[in-house]
Amino acid sequence: MSRLILHVDLDAFYASVEQRDHPEWRGRPLVVGAEPGQRGVVATCSYEARRFGVHSAMPIAQAVRRLPPETIYVRPSMARYAKVSQQVMGVLETVSPVVERVSIDEAYLDVSGLTSLVGPPAIIGAQVKARIRQAVGLTASVGIGPNRLIAKLASDVQKPDGLTVVPPEQVGDFLAPMPFTVLRGIGVKTAPRLERLGVKTIGDVRQLPLETLRQHLGARTGIQVYQQARGLADDRIDPARPRQSISRETTFPEDVSDPRILEETLRWAAQEVGSIARQTRHLGRVVTLKIRFHPFETHTRSRTLKVPTADDAALFGAAWSLFAAEPWSGRPVRLIGLGISGWSATDGGVQMDLFETAAPEPCPEHDRLAATLDAIRNRFGADAIQRGLSRRSPG
Repeated sequence: MSRLILHVDLDAFYASVEQRDHPEWRGRPLVVGAEPGQRGVVATCSYEARRFGVHSAMPIAQAVRRLPPETIYVRPSMARYAKVSQQVMGVLETVSPVVERVSIDEAYLDVSGLTSLVGPPAIIGAQVKARIRQAVGLTASVGIGPNRLIAKLASDVQKPDGLTVVPPEQVGDFLAPMPFTVLRGIGVKTAPRLERLGVKTIGDVRQLPLETLRQHLGARTGIQVYQQARGLADDRIDPARPRQSISRETTFPEDVSDPRILEETLRWAAQEVGSIARQTRHLGRVVTLKIRFHPFETHTRSRTLKVPTADDAALFGAAWSLFAAEPWSGRPVRLIGLGISGWSATDGGVQMDLFETAAPEPCPEHDRLAATLDAIRNRFGADAIQRGLSRRSPG
């Protein structure tokens, strides 16, 4: 008997929380991120703003030029979003005892045993959406399929507020027209190799013999892509599955050469990663910078700190120092981001998704300051107070 896996993805999560908490903002374009006149980027935006071509990671100056005057701009409130996320995860645990949280706004559930108790998959999905809406006043898109891959892809089909069920016998037809790049394991090196074979869709991939895929992609990736093109993927949901890092990255709609925008984007990523790490009580030793140039040239640089941290300034300083140490100045950047991993053995709580010059010793004053800032933002919103991060790149 096939497993039944459900993937739930909260719609435009940060922006939806803001519109929920401020009813007067509903139906209006809303941007969560930097404010007009500042350097920075869009963290996320409402669907009303997306109709104007605004996307996550777009420089705020470019977004302002596209958006109408009635647009609302707010700073992120990560502590508040984390609290809502915890409420949603609690709701999901009332549906199934097997829930795997994969990020602040999405999770997988094993609902295989619920059909005899609740009804067909569409009824289960509708019940999940209704319980989330009732508990936190937000919409979610739900996908249901025989494994994690199909459930995840299904949740993207009818966003926002969608519900898509893919029975096992319809998996092939569901996948066939999709671009092959949605398959796991297709990256900056493998995509061009498949394109040279004339492949555009998953249906095209399915026409290729296994040996052809192994020859062009390598044995491991070739087998993985071959199986996924046929709808074969992991169907295990593990509530205790450890996540290895917290990360934030942004893809620019247009390549960026301005170092001020790159610096401000890393500043934003560091604040988000640091806030989530503190909320989940994690301290990391390894900070990683990720950067991508045109067309798919991707680099990562990491450094291990002497002292584990969740401090915004430390994360930003380490990442920016890695950037400054490379001969990348002036090159147009497509994507940039940072992550933290290598958890301290004393860490606890749920691990959420996605350097060193001389790592500072622990500073109780800095810890108290971070806790105070988080508390203020949690109560009054992220725009109530902001930490002033040093603009001097570490030397």
